[in-house]
Amino acid sequence: MNTCFRMQWGKAQRCDGTPSKDDDRVDGFPKCEKWERRGTVDSKEIKSASWFNRFIGRAKKPEMRWPYPFLEGKMFVLTIQAGIEGYHINVGGRHVASFPHRMGFTLEDATGLAVTGGIDVHSVYATSLPKAHPSFSLQSVLEMSDKWKARPVPEKQIQLFIGILSATKHFAERMAIRKTWMQFPAIQLGNVVARFFVALSHRKEINAALKKEAEYFGDIVILPFIDRYELVVLKTVAICQYGVQNVTAEYIMKCDDDTFVRLDTVLQQISNFNRSLPLYLGNLNLLHRPLRYGKWAVTFEEWPELVYPPYANGPGYVISANIARDIVSRHANQSLRLFKMEDVSMGMWVEDYNTTTTSAPVQYVHSWRFCQYGCVDNYFTAHYQSPRQMLCLWDKLSLGRAQCCNYR
Repeated sequence: MNTCFRMQWGKAQRCDGTPSKDDDRVDGFPKCEKWERRGTVDSKEIKSASWFNRFIGRAKKPEMRWPYPFLEGKMFVLTIQAGIEGYHINVGGRHVASFPHRMGFTLEDATGLAVTGGIDVHSVYATSLPKAHPSFSLQSVLEMSDKWKARPVPEKQIQLFIGILSATKHFAERMAIRKTWMQFPAIQLGNVVARFFVALSHRKEINAALKKEAEYFGDIVILPFIDRYELVVLKTVAICQYGVQNVTAEYIMKCDDDTFVRLDTVLQQISNFNRSLPLYLGNLNLLHRPLRYGKWAVTFEEWPELVYPPYANGPGYVISANIARDIVSRHANQSLRLFKMEDVSMGMWVEDYNTTTTSAPVQYVHSWRFCQYGCVDNYFTAHYQSPRQMLCLWDKLSLGRAQCCNYR
């Protein structure tokens, strides 16, 4: 089994009849069952021998060996059951394999299923499919408690402002962040301010629910345009505007609503660098080329250059306030170049600042611990984290362990 998630294929998972270890389980099922690979074993004979051994008082439970579940020219019924931790594969009512969900993947994100190989599909039957994404159920995800409300914006200068890009319907993701890394002391004491930046939906009822959420928690900036991929870059501009106009921050961080931020370590990283020099901190890409074909293609009209400028991956990066002020100023006088990929846009803006400013050059600082795909132990930021994983990461941090939670 393999999963294509966010345009990236993972590593294929396979079972070949070799049993998995006892502790290697998915929702309580072993990842791989044992079966005979020859495909000629009489399953009735094996079952009879097994029961006979039990009747004669054999102390040890006999090993159940099943034949390879597929035979050429024989019809079979394959059942794929979706569990909390992964998919469970049964053939003819017998469990064969269980494959864990890929890190960062939520079952509700699944848009298609392909069964390939030397087979003819006779029929497909689907049942018990979810009717709606759980994030959309406001009653089950929004916890209306005063302890999750945002503090008022401080009048004094703060060290860091964090702008979180969030989709209109992501009520569960926002609630998970409020209950986890937005509880870091730096935010609670007012040295760091975090806000969600959300555009509007086509659906009036979703916008009404978003407005109520924003009024209650006080941590959402609603932007006056319909949420579209091509307009995400305007959210990043809005984050810079907020960081220099609504608050006075030394540094500004941008992240996504599926990014878990280890705020204490990010602040420590920032403090390691010269505060008098402009800073661009994140997981940097160098000499990346635009894709010219496929769904996510970039035309030569959109980007005529052969390579992108150095840019930090979008799930989490930090810029200093002087860079943000330059972005806001250029946007105000309509000289800011806009590109549909917001992280590339930021790299372009930093490069423009670096080549036109008369002050000190920008400090480009790379760290792979601003994770682009998933999570690594001792992370600074972890990406593609579900609300459940957010809570798990927070629980581990409370025990002093910066370890990943690689399940859904």
